[in-house]
Amino acid sequence: MFDRIAAFVEEMRAVRTEAELGALLAQITRELGFVHFALIQHVDMRHPLAKGMRLHNYPPEWERHFDEQQLVRTDPVHRACQVTAVGFAWSQLPTMIRLTSRDRRLLETAALYGLGDGYTVPAHVPGEVNGSCTFAASRRPPLLEQLAAAQLVGAYAFETARILARAQDRAPERPPHVSDRERECLIWVARGKSDGDIATILGISPETVHQYVKQARASHDVVSRSQLVAHALFNGTITYQEVLSG
Repeated sequence: MFDRIAAFVEEMRAVRTEAELGALLAQITRELGFVHFALIQHVDMRHPLAKGMRLHNYPPEWERHFDEQQLVRTDPVHRACQVTAVGFAWSQLPTMIRLTSRDRRLLETAALYGLGDGYTVPAHVPGEVNGSCTFAASRRPPLLEQLAAAQLVGAYAFETARILARAQDRAPERPPHVSDRERECLIWVARGKSDGDIATILGISPETVHQYVKQARASHDVVSRSQLVAHALFNGTITYQEVLSG
């Protein structure tokens, strides 16, 4: 199986269009023992300002139902992606998140469309909306070897889709540039320190700290310190580890 995955990765490198990627994913999905695949970013594609990837062979009726009910906002599979860095079978959902009655109804409805169980590989990239690559079928997932292979396929497929999106100018912009000193001040802002506190810690004047923070707000196109921290954490300018280790 892993020889096949190595060949798949090589084939993936030759992909130039979403149609080619979709055809290749459909083929490897069948070889893994699944029927359907969905490579998506977790955004409401019906929103006029939405920018994201969506490539799948799910039943059209399910896609329509999913969008009309705005299930992207509450999908338990999407929520589970927030608590793991590796792929998971849908049967593991109750051990990963608290399933509500609405979640269970959603999963039951999905099963009616031939999506009874699946394996989802989460994708987390700083500065971009979270996404995933899912392989689904009406029955329980295949053997562990196939699931391990699905992890590799999903990760490579998602990255290939990102490359294609950038080529089509649909990828998110790169994080704003901040200087080393601005970034240092930003970390202390995220830790809840005032300009005066930061000035004392760094041995510079409060006015200088204020200017650094102002420049960081301008580069992120935000007006408040809380917005600045949220954007900087989202795009990877600073990390949770840096903030919480202080």
